[in-house]
Amino acid sequence: MIFLTALPLFWIMISASRGGHWGAWMPSSISAFEGTCVSIPCRFDFPDELRPAVVHGVWYFNSPYPKNYPPVVFKSRTQVVHESFQGRSRLLGDLGLRNCTLLLSNVSPELGGKYYFRGDLGGYNQYTFSEHSVLDIINTPNIVVPPEVVAGTEVEVSCMVPDNCPELRPELSWLGHEGLGEPAVLGRLREDEGTWVQVSLLHFVPTREANGHRLGCQASFPNTTLQFEGYASLDVKYPPVIVEMNSSVEAIDGSHVSLLCGADSNPLPLLTWMRDGTVLREAVAESLLLELDEVTPAEDGVYACLAENAYGQDNRTVGLSVMYAPWKPTVNGTMVAVEGETVSILCSTQSNPDPILTIFKEKQILATVIYESELQLELPAVKPEDDGEYWCVAENQYGQRATAFNLSVEFAPVILLESHCAAARDTVQCLCVVKANPEPSVAFELPSRNVTVNETEREFVYSERSGLLLTSILTLRGQAQAPPRVLCTSRNLYGTKSLELPFQGAHRLMWAKIGPVGAVVAFAILIAIICYITQTRRKKNVTESPSFSAGDNPPVLFSSDFRISGAPEKYESREVSTLECH
Repeated sequence: MIFLTALPLFWIMISASRGGHWGAWMPSSISAFEGTCVSIPCRFDFPDELRPAVVHGVWYFNSPYPKNYPPVVFKSRTQVVHESFQGRSRLLGDLGLRNCTLLLSNVSPELGGKYYFRGDLGGYNQYTFSEHSVLDIINTPNIVVPPEVVAGTEVEVSCMVPDNCPELRPELSWLGHEGLGEPAVLGRLREDEGTWVQVSLLHFVPTREANGHRLGCQASFPNTTLQFEGYASLDVKYPPVIVEMNSSVEAIDGSHVSLLCGADSNPLPLLTWMRDGTVLREAVAESLLLELDEVTPAEDGVYACLAENAYGQDNRTVGLSVMYAPWKPTVNGTMVAVEGETVSILCSTQSNPDPILTIFKEKQILATVIYESELQLELPAVKPEDDGEYWCVAENQYGQRATAFNLSVEFAPVILLESHCAAARDTVQCLCVVKANPEPSVAFELPSRNVTVNETEREFVYSERSGLLLTSILTLRGQAQAPPRVLCTSRNLYGTKSLELPFQGAHRLMWAKIGPVGAVVAFAILIAIICYITQTRRKKNVTESPSFSAGDNPPVLFSSDFRISGAPEKYESREVSTLECH
């Protein structure tokens, strides 16, 4: 605010110094519009004992020392002045009353400078005062804006122009103030050093939109063409508002992502990109770009931009969704079950978007879900047929992954109906095919001879397992009489099963059941059995007890010439040359 000073300081100094000392008082600075006039107020004093009859005075320009021949602005004795001041300077004060006030008219820029006064009382009583006044020639009004203008807070802006020309009085008006407020004219005010100013005030509450607004003040002088304009740009401080930001962003795994945040504020805000409380990047700027190279699913989430300055803050978020193919599915659940139990298997994965999950076995779909990350397979009462390899497949538009897993169903032995015996000439072969899990034991019984042959007695029994099937073959040689009854018994920890093996025609052997490799192995075993038993019989004086009592029949009986049929060809039995052991 500008306050009217009732009594200028230098006038107080004059009154206090009235004791007879050399001294002068004038404003240290004064200003005037080009083309107008200016009155420089001046008072001086000298010792009372001098009592001069006449008091003269001289005004100098830019130097107080006559020996330097400074330009004379005004001289009361001769009225001789420098050409720059001819017709433009005159004394307004009465030197006899110690008033040295000077008036300069039609001022121009070259008149700007220092003005010194010299008192001349006659003879040696002359004194050039060191005090001086600096004249400033201006062309624009002075608009005074507070050092801080904050949006939403009332502010006072003033327009001040010098009013030190008694011949021309300025009038003030505001330019570009529409929408801001109505001006209030304070009028002519005296400053501390005795100069005068004309003041107009403008009160308004600025908004952020007013920042940078060009506000002007015009000084005009009635009855002249003189007009002077001055402008000031409003520097309105306001808190940040985020005005630019990505909407939700979708990106493919491994691609490049740019997130932009821009804010409007004054002063510039500190922009900060954050995720889960972690600062990723920050800078003082209008906008800030966050670059993410080769994004991964781990970078999926919500990103926040915070803008702040001394006047407030703002924040906004953006979601980044990283699209990627399903991960390799994981399978949790029961992988071993007993027949009749309920089995629950959970297949899960991660992907974006959620995948289609499918569980199938042997190309048959068992369960599927769309756009889910988990799939539950329920088998309420498992059967042996449920045993085997399963696949869980997850797929979306970005790829496919699969996981294989095995379900093992444990159950009691089942002897298949294809189990039987067949005789050809003097050879009997019995085939027992058992389905079981875990692997069962198999034994062949000949009730009429009270003989039991286990699969561990490889001299007589050949076994081969394939998946859940166990195929055992008992071979009897040298059977001239009627074929004996043969029982096949199989057991595991879930139960025991027995079946009397039926006899089929003599032309059908069982080599087809075990395949070519099994046939060769069985053939070799039979050769070894024949040789083994022959050598055993040749040892007449063996002291060890035999495996069977004198009244028992051996599990494999041979004729006296120890003949054996050759290996199967195209799964049919054929006779080959006789093999003898020595």
